[in-house]
Amino acid sequence: MRHVDETVLAANDAFYRAFNDRDIEAMDALWALEAPVWCVHPGWNMLTGRDEVMQSWRAILSNPAQERIVAGGASVLVRGELAIVTCRELVSGNPLAATNAFVRENGDWKLVQHHSSPVARMDT
Repeated sequence: MRHVDETVLAANDAFYRAFNDRDIEAMDALWALEAPVWCVHPGWNMLTGRDEVMQSWRAILSNPAQERIVAGGASVLVRGELAIVTCRELVSGNPLAATNAFVRENGDWKLVQHHSSPVARMDT
């Protein structure tokens, strides 16, 4: 099972690498072609369907002012052909919590869901 977890985490890392590299082709290759997909960017309404999701990524990745994202603290849960990764994101100093869901499609782990939301800061 450890190898499967590492493979899913590698797919998750590839997602954040595509984001930071502003590589729309790599981002497109990460998303499922056969399974339904959806996405919630921070502050956005839910996007459903591959066309709508990829249109959002084209807009985000083509924005020269888009900040880099730092992801960390990933943990993975695998149940058969479904894998869920939870992690923390940091964008422009703003903490976010993210969930990325993957399904196995033609032997590879492909994204079917990305949900990123702000979290409250605990200033003490």
